[in-house]
Amino acid sequence: MKTKHLKQFFKATTLAALISSSMHSFAQPADEVVAIVDNSVILKSDLQQGMAEAAHELQAQKKEVPPQQYLQFQVLDQLILRQAQLEQVKKYGIKPDEKSLNEAVLKVASQSGTKSLEAFQQKLDAMAPGTYESLRGRIAEDLAISRLRQQQVMSRIKISDQDVENFLKSPQGQAALGNQAHVIHMRIAGDNPQEVQSVAQQVRSKLAQSNDINALKKLSTANVKVEGADMGFRPLSDIPAELAARITPLQEGQTTDLISVRDGVHVLKLLERKQNEQKALVPQYQTRHILIQPSEVVSLDNAKQIIDNIYKRLKAGDDFATLAATYSNDTGSARDGGSLGWVTPGMMVPEFDKKMQEIPVGEISEPFQTQFGWHILQVTEKREKDMTHEYQERMARQILGERQFNTEIDSWLREVRANAYVEIKDPSLDKKNLQK
Repeated sequence: MKTKHLKQFFKATTLAALISSSMHSFAQPADEVVAIVDNSVILKSDLQQGMAEAAHELQAQKKEVPPQQYLQFQVLDQLILRQAQLEQVKKYGIKPDEKSLNEAVLKVASQSGTKSLEAFQQKLDAMAPGTYESLRGRIAEDLAISRLRQQQVMSRIKISDQDVENFLKSPQGQAALGNQAHVIHMRIAGDNPQEVQSVAQQVRSKLAQSNDINALKKLSTANVKVEGADMGFRPLSDIPAELAARITPLQEGQTTDLISVRDGVHVLKLLERKQNEQKALVPQYQTRHILIQPSEVVSLDNAKQIIDNIYKRLKAGDDFATLAATYSNDTGSARDGGSLGWVTPGMMVPEFDKKMQEIPVGEISEPFQTQFGWHILQVTEKREKDMTHEYQERMARQILGERQFNTEIDSWLREVRANAYVEIKDPSLDKKNLQK
């Protein structure tokens, strides 16, 4: 039995166990403290319920349930770690918002076939009073722990431009980009390792000069068989990782070194490389605007009157840049005649984005309102920008970030556990007493 199985259990508790544990808290009128974690305690009933949940989950996954004593140590260790994180949640004042909490509880409800929170509450409380509130509290704790981890671990992740560049050049990066390789793949196999190596060297030498697979097969001997095929263009993601790693650094026309594996010796030749031709084309809008903001001296109605007067002057032929420089409260753009430069959808608030994408090039919009005040905008030019490189870099940073997150979270959890004050009240539950 491996510890990771228990860790996986605590990451994804089954619905039945989640509800069961929520009901269980009302079934223990008297209890015993088995551990103190900072300012909180773990009760014997918590440990018993955790062990029952872990055993249930392992059995559902058809995995071996470890001996009772070992399971007890591991579950207690996980409960201590969870409580230490909850102490950090209290320290930083982290609380899930009601919307996120309701969505999470509703997701659990839907898994039980219930469509509303009200019906779910009635269903659970009919089983045992207070069950719904207990379950909701546990889900809130899970959300808070998740947010704590994001905040604490993400701040530890550092990805440099060089890291991104190296990843994009790696086999994993090339595969993620959807790049393809046209490869000749030769395999040399036999019972005599020395003879196999000798024939393989001949194959590699001739492969470097020729693409004639049939001629290469004729290098077979009575004891060594030479096989090969033109694999055509294949995504690097479809090629075994070990072979893809050998192909990636090759120039077109080059062969790999001899690759010795269980089924023989392999050698590959890169004939051609083809990059993913799909481009990430993003619309952009050359935009300028005039903003009138309400203030202590300008009411919302007055702001509307001002913007309406400016709109009339624009329609009468007054210069947009001059009016922006004179009246716009967006001082950054006003200095440049209201220009915002090239704007990509998603950069502005939704109302501004929608208007910018709807209005024909050259026309002036009617006044419209956002959270910042009243606007008039004009799109002077539209283009599609190739953002493929930027997209690839973002993808690389995301993949590298996920990798680092998995590593850093283990390190962070160890620190949380090491820095927590833990007192195990029952000596028989102390891991130091585990028989090796």
